[in-house]
Amino acid sequence: MKLFVEGRKNTFPILISQINKDDRVIWFHMASLGEYEQGVPVMEKVKELFPTYKIVVSFYSPSGYEIKKNSPLADVVVYLPLDTVENANSFLDLLHPELAIFVKYEFWPNILNELNRRDIQTVLVSGGFREDQLFFKMNNSWFKKPLEAFSHFFVQNEKSKSLLNSIGFNNVSVSGDTRFDRVANQLQLNNTLDFIEEFLDNKLCIIAGSTWPEDESLLKEFIMQNNLDVKIIIAPHTIDRDRIRAFQKSISVPSVLFSEKEGKHLSDAKVLFIDTIGLLTKIYSYADIAYVGGAFGTTGLHNILEPATFGIPIITGTNFNKFPEAIQLKALKGLYAVNSKHELILILNKLINDTEFRLQTGSISRKYIRENIGATEMICDYLNFFLLKFIEINFIFLFA
Repeated sequence: MKLFVEGRKNTFPILISQINKDDRVIWFHMASLGEYEQGVPVMEKVKELFPTYKIVVSFYSPSGYEIKKNSPLADVVVYLPLDTVENANSFLDLLHPELAIFVKYEFWPNILNELNRRDIQTVLVSGGFREDQLFFKMNNSWFKKPLEAFSHFFVQNEKSKSLLNSIGFNNVSVSGDTRFDRVANQLQLNNTLDFIEEFLDNKLCIIAGSTWPEDESLLKEFIMQNNLDVKIIIAPHTIDRDRIRAFQKSISVPSVLFSEKEGKHLSDAKVLFIDTIGLLTKIYSYADIAYVGGAFGTTGLHNILEPATFGIPIITGTNFNKFPEAIQLKALKGLYAVNSKHELILILNKLINDTEFRLQTGSISRKYIRENIGATEMICDYLNFFLLKFIEINFIFLFA
């Protein structure tokens, strides 16, 4: 809460010092870190297509801003000011974007209404809509008025398109989710981590990524009961070293923390705790099986696409009704959802002991990613057309 409040005090000073009145600006807004990852493929392409523009990124949440405030993709990173009429006017006066790109959701009425009033091209990418949102539940134009700001909606699925069509918005394309492009690109990068190779020592690997205490409670019994020659890597969502150390002490198997790995014989440990951030995506490249946290409790499922791109069977909790990728991958049998320790142990043992089943399940995940890439190209074709048209109009106006 302190970061949320204090960080916003710097928004206008940052814009005043870093945005000049003659700068040409493209503005990306995202709620948090997950939406940032969805925006990355589009930002990369926009920087390539329009290198003279300044890219400004705004976040609502500290969990996005604090991690990405020094992002090399952005020229300026700020907190989005609170959505008042005065703030919306001041923010857009300083920012003066030629194009605003919102990622997934975040529909702030005053800011969107002001973008619309100023006739600033505004696009939604990787949008996702649900029937329980007020736009579709309330028969009141006030609730859907902010959506009028969007020149175009690029949505993830046909359901979202149908919902928007039902309230009169037809400027909608089903592009899919840019996260598929983001994770697919990871295969082209160097994912080598020497310390992981040393720890695994050519053993089968289970990775539990973005875990919360309820996930770790679920995993603990498996760790204690499992006598197979399997290595386990646990990468908690929150790096709370006291909690991680307490978990480490509660299991009676050899283990080591990433922060204490130097000088240790890593291959002697059965469990490796990753008590740092920024490594999980690369670590997934070593997995034979992945457990992704957040869906056994109420915090919300974390990114299943990162392990899926490496062709890995995925296990989660059952609370993912707002995550279409999990629903789809479960229906395809590339993901298995568990509701108890007993169910987790059963599916883990099957995946460990049945090599053919494990590989087949993983191949479903890999195929799912490959069949859903392409959103970035569709979106950037539209943006390219718009910006070139905008430049052409301004050129004609200048010399008329």
